Amino acid sequence: MGQKVHPKAFRLKINKTWDSKWFSDHDFPELLKQDILIRKFVMTKFRNQGVAKVDIERAANAVTINIYSAKPGFIIGRGGAGAEDLKKEIHNKIFKDKFSRDKKMKNINVNILEISKPGLEAALYVQQIVVDLEKRIPFRRAIKQALGKAEKAGAKGIKIIVSGRLNGAEIARREMLVTGKIPLHTLRADIDYSRAAATTIYGLIGVKVWLYRGDVFEEKNKIENNQK
Repeated sequence: MGQKVHPKAFRLKINKTWDSKWFSDHDFPELLKQDILIRKFVMTKFRNQGVAKVDIERAANAVTINIYSAKPGFIIGRGGAGAEDLKKEIHNKIFKDKFSRDKKMKNINVNILEISKPGLEAALYVQQIVVDLEKRIPFRRAIKQALGKAEKAGAKGIKIIVSGRLNGAEIARREMLVTGKIPLHTLRADIDYSRAAATTIYGLIGVKVWLYRGDVFEEKNKIENNQK
């Protein structure tokens, strides 16, 4: 029987790495909770700014939050005002929480980084499909638009699954569209995966996206050949 394995967890230390880079021998549950709340807050606040991922690094008394976005200018704001406001909001909402044991003021560093190839980020396709479904756009049209954008961006394959009461049907079902190839069993394959849920008047509709960018070894060989 085939088992469903998370594509990123399956490739850790091969061509993927952790979103949270820190170690703690105490208060691990508390720090993990803070990471989850930070990511949820940032992804919700900048839902339309094309945020693909949020990396978190911790030191003794400092937290560094790296936000990768397709539209960094909207987050940074005029003169960096947006980044400063974001620091204050994160501190007030997460680190001053009444359930948090860590009441001390932490140095919060926020880095807003631009994505070099936004057309090869699964999270951005998920966000776009979720927005389209919440606007009551037919799910097939929303999926086909995402497939077309991925092909133009140079993706070698993309698989999209939506499940729920599609188009308001009384019986929930699952629909899947695939273009290209998705080698889930190949460890060297660079598979980007993301999922989310669209909130509609009929209930939640789940959206999952697998994006195949190519083999990592092939990319390394191309870089070495270009340098020669």
